Amino acid sequence: MSVISENRRFMHCPSFKEGMSASDQSKEVPPPPFHRVISPESIPLTPFEGPLPCPGYEALLDVRRSVRSYADKPLTQGELSFLLWSAQGIQFTRGHSSLRPVPSGGARHPFETYIAVRAVEGLAPGMYHYTPQSDIGEKKATIGRICEFDFEDKIAPMLAGQKWAVGAPAILFFTCVPYRAEWRYVDMAHRVMLIDLGHLGQNVMLSAAALGLGSCCMAAYDQALCDEALRLDDLEEYTVYAISVGTAHA
Repeated sequence: MSVISENRRFMHCPSFKEGMSASDQSKEVPPPPFHRVISPESIPLTPFEGPLPCPGYEALLDVRRSVRSYADKPLTQGELSFLLWSAQGIQFTRGHSSLRPVPSGGARHPFETYIAVRAVEGLAPGMYHYTPQSDIGEKKATIGRICEFDFEDKIAPMLAGQKWAVGAPAILFFTCVPYRAEWRYVDMAHRVMLIDLGHLGQNVMLSAAALGLGSCCMAAYDQALCDEALRLDDLEEYTVYAISVGTAHA
């Protein structure tokens, strides 16, 4: 069978009833935590106070486009806070599940969010990690600084040579912690996680548009460079998506 044929088969829906009988969840293995704690530092971002500049949902769908040219204007902390919350904020928990603005199969939410900051008001340039467990039930965000980061030199190579991305004030990197979904869905989890990733990307893009910002989702990136910059393990956590955000150039 060719690689293309194998990939097409991968997109077919398996038997969940049969497959889940072998899951760690069915064996009553304790679930993995909702999120990783990476940095001991906690930086509460200024919450977004509103109102949203977009006049309504229909207008929002009209203006959402991929934007690759950005004005020389920093993001506010409130804008970044709203984007992070809309992507992975925890609204409430229920048993081993966390409920968020974005849907996820089995409410597993197997993603982490990192932020490469070039220009955000009140934040030093660097690499940061979002910690949604710090603000459960609240529309705000707390981040932790991971390390210094040379945005201008590293972003384009990390994003497969997309030099335009250097002009964005921030890039959101999403990583996958696969066992969070494998715990419930075993070897069926990976198809579900890819579907979840699409939900996440659309939430970020619509939220950016609602804030009057532009964004661009990127599936092209250098796996090794991204994982190295984010200090990730090869298989236990790895980069799966990147989204630039900022004010569109007039």
